[in-house]
Amino acid sequence: MRLVKQALKEFDPSQIYRPELDRTEDMKTAGLRNYQSGALLDRVYKTYQEMHTNQTVEFVRKKLAKWEYCNHGEMTIMEILNALDDLIDESDPDVDFPNSFHAYQTAEGIRQQHPDKDWFHLVGLLHDIGKILSLWGEPQWSVVGDTFPVGCKFQKSIVFRESTFTDNPDETDPVYSSHYGIYEPNCGLDNLLMSWGHDEYLYRVLKANNCTLPEVGLYMIRFHSFYPWHTGGDYMHLCSKKDHEMLPWVREFNRFDLYTKTEDLPSVEELKPYYQSLIDKYCPGKLRW
Repeated sequence: MRLVKQALKEFDPSQIYRPELDRTEDMKTAGLRNYQSGALLDRVYKTYQEMHTNQTVEFVRKKLAKWEYCNHGEMTIMEILNALDDLIDESDPDVDFPNSFHAYQTAEGIRQQHPDKDWFHLVGLLHDIGKILSLWGEPQWSVVGDTFPVGCKFQKSIVFRESTFTDNPDETDPVYSSHYGIYEPNCGLDNLLMSWGHDEYLYRVLKANNCTLPEVGLYMIRFHSFYPWHTGGDYMHLCSKKDHEMLPWVREFNRFDLYTKTEDLPSVEELKPYYQSLIDKYCPGKLRW
């Protein structure tokens, strides 16, 4: 782990491009997404190093071919959510408890601030359940963590940008490493090949099952981990008018995704009836996964 130890001693330049580090709304949340220190950092760095080595255009296309048809079984949303009790996200530097608790924390934070938008509450609950992939045999580096486009230059606000892409073959490909890569200016995020992970997978599951969440909710789910864009300010040269209109909504969601992480875990059994009613409204029955 010599490279890991070296990285922990050196400053990660991507830190200065992540404005969330300046957020001081509450002493409990100040310092979240801290990739410079902490007990979990070795684990986090290793996850990102594997991700940034292996997430290529070829890899993403293979994963899309495997998962986009949602023919791997049927389960309800609540069954998936309960299964996440067995998952701890290895890319998260902030918390070390099962992912299902974070789902309810996020949803309840949104519910308090946006009581009239029940679809938004459900987005908070659902946003990470695509991580079920890691319980179905996918390595965590291809499921969790911040996302970024493949097929164009890896931008500087990607976490650990300077030290983790050296073995990625797309890093030196003359097309894939260029500013626009395989894309056209302002082509829109919908047209990008994003690094494979839980965001893209869940978005495709919800679309394939004709779930009735509004478009803005689906957009939040699809791009909530795209920190280099919604927080780092990169990739704007690929954004369409729609992306700019959606950006404030993604940032609003991010407030709750990030700043509801505390060790005060919610009473899940008390909350389940309300969220089951939302599931029945927008994503009923067994879904194809």
